[in-house]
Amino acid sequence: MKTRFLGRSGIEVSALGMGCWAIGGPFWAGEQPLGWGEVDDEESIRAVRRALDLGVTFFDTANVYGAGHSEEVLARALAGRRDEAVIATKFGGTFDEQTRQVGPDDGTPAGVARAVRESLRRLGTDRIDLYQLHINALPIPEALDLVPVLEGLVEQGLIRAYGWSTDFPERADAFASAAPNCAAIQADMSVLRGSYAVLPVAERHDLGVIVRGPLAMGLLGGRYTTSSELPRDDVRGLSPEWMTYFTDGRPTPEFLARIDGIRQVLTSGGRTLAQGALAWLWAYDARTVPIPGCRTVAQVEENAGALAHGPLSPSELADVERLMGRE
Repeated sequence: MKTRFLGRSGIEVSALGMGCWAIGGPFWAGEQPLGWGEVDDEESIRAVRRALDLGVTFFDTANVYGAGHSEEVLARALAGRRDEAVIATKFGGTFDEQTRQVGPDDGTPAGVARAVRESLRRLGTDRIDLYQLHINALPIPEALDLVPVLEGLVEQGLIRAYGWSTDFPERADAFASAAPNCAAIQADMSVLRGSYAVLPVAERHDLGVIVRGPLAMGLLGGRYTTSSELPRDDVRGLSPEWMTYFTDGRPTPEFLARIDGIRQVLTSGGRTLAQGALAWLWAYDARTVPIPGCRTVAQVEENAGALAHGPLSPSELADVERLMGRE
């Protein structure tokens, strides 16, 4: 249970990954913060190394996180231990590394060829294990135009496999059908809600399923209440339209109520709420590799503790689905 393969690629990863969005620190689209506030790079490095020590080998980042800073911090953390880790990063975002402002998406073949070399430089490595398209709604014909470029990068040894971070099953299906070395789909999913329709696509094409948002942007960590208010330099604090878990910088009451309804089942057997949420994903679909974001050693240790508990039992899974009205 503690490891699995990224679909047809044969790349073995831990069943739990570490999401590296937050360790990138601040970056913006105009006045809209896209990071999770200020971070301590040294603590981030300790967190990555602690994850490795606890058997977490899969690290998911993106070129745009912190306008390149997440990749650089990950490189520092993995110095001397690169071969213990599987690195996934993403392309499609553009940004200014100095101002940390993002620019327009670039899903062109030329953009991919440029971005991969920049990510390799920041990551301090000679290969990226999983390279993912980071434009959720890129039209299918434009995505298919990238397949020859990505296949060329595999042939050159610059990447081992690739995938798409998209919540649209029809996009995932078309891409996997045309892309020999497509290994995974990344989708937004938690016990509260998710892009569950991508799961049959993954099974049909033998893809790994990387789950972003497995702890509902922190709500399933268990420390937020209706009176909680996020700081304005946090992406959740100045909540963009797509941030359904938070509204105007506060947890959305509907989701807090859903958590209260399933808390007892998720925390059975000595699990914390976060560990129960991860256990639900493993029970719901055995292909899933959740990548909860972490900024501290304590967060890494709690999340990694879920590996010892394993998935929810079939009866616990059934209880959650009944309580959520999904039977």
